Amino acid sequence: MSERDVFEYALVRVVPRVERGECFNAGVIVYCRARSYVAARTHLDETKLLALDPGADVAGVRAALRGVEGVCCGGERAGQAAGDDAGRRFRWLIAPRSTVVQPGPVHTGLTADPEAEVERLLDLLVR
Repeated sequence: MSERDVFEYALVRVVPRVERGECFNAGVIVYCRARSYVAARTHLDETKLLALDPGADVAGVRAALRGVEGVCCGGERAGQAAGDDAGRRFRWLIAPRSTVVQPGPVHTGLTADPEAEVERLLDLLVR
């Protein structure tokens, strides 16, 4: 059996009209401290977005989701978080905010392969 490590994850939610509080899952962020791993994968369901807000800025929401993925990648794509380690980038991304793209609560699990976990959770909870 492979060595399994604790990981944390949070869903990325789209809240088209913050004042209404309606949301849907559009991504997942996975962090595994033992492996210094953080990654995000997103999938925007435009039909859901436009059902909740016909006037939604689809391109803006897509850009915000790409931004989440970019922060996880680190380097130039991470902007101000470029020099931060994986844990700091994860904590920054899961900080509560009142915007159209926001994190959900953090959950934990065990995994032997954090990268596969990102895809599994995206398929299970988002797509």
